[in-house]
Amino acid sequence: MNEILTVSEYLVKNAESIGDELTERILAELNSIEKNIKLEPYLINKNKNQQLIAILGDALTKPRALAEEQLVSWIKEVKEEGIADFYSFSAYIKPNVKSKSIFLEYINEMCLKLKISAENIVNINNQVSHLIDVWLVDKMYAYEGFKDQMMREHQKAINELSAPIVPIQSGVAVLPLVGAIDYIRVQHLLSYVLPTIPNMNIDVLIIDFSGILTIDEEIAQHIFAIHNVLQLLGIQVLFTGIRPNLSMVIVKAGIDFSSFQTFGSVKQAIESVKL
Repeated sequence: MNEILTVSEYLVKNAESIGDELTERILAELNSIEKNIKLEPYLINKNKNQQLIAILGDALTKPRALAEEQLVSWIKEVKEEGIADFYSFSAYIKPNVKSKSIFLEYINEMCLKLKISAENIVNINNQVSHLIDVWLVDKMYAYEGFKDQMMREHQKAINELSAPIVPIQSGVAVLPLVGAIDYIRVQHLLSYVLPTIPNMNIDVLIIDFSGILTIDEEIAQHIFAIHNVLQLLGIQVLFTGIRPNLSMVIVKAGIDFSSFQTFGSVKQAIESVKL
């Protein structure tokens, strides 16, 4: 019988027991490297590892392009679990790289027991190593996607906390702008904060710039466009806390100050309000 076919059939037939053995080896190795490592994610993925072994075994008899296509198709079907348990990319990927090393060691041991020729051992290792690299790259993408989603959620929370509309007396509210104002935060203001204002029974909105760290010309134009929108809704807009450096950005943006009511502080703006 063809030696590569022999190895392929052995892996597919014994995928479950091989998966159990490799999982035990991986857990023991990881535990010896780092005592505080969380082992639960590897136990969760135990069944998926068994499926992967069967897929890798079946792939040995197929052209590399087809084997890779089938592996990618399987990867898309299964869900990557346990990502949230890893605090960093290195903590996530290093154990998976170690898993590759352990699996290749197992392949070599198995091939020697089956009396596979050195040439075919090299061919088998090359195919398996390539496909495991494809699997590892997908794990990297999965981790990046998870972290990107976490960043978006954190940014959304920051936006909501850093741009609250604060009622201070009947018909009057303050919108304090804090930190660095970028495109994402401006879009949050336009999409989520601005539409809520007409339902808040606000006659006067004070937009306070005193907490802003940085702003560019394009963002300044968006911020001051809010003034025009609110005026059309019958809401009086007052600007406060515009420091000299912000004034320069606003002027460079071509924004005409003469149409705005500006004050040095929120206190001064409140005192000017007549409802």
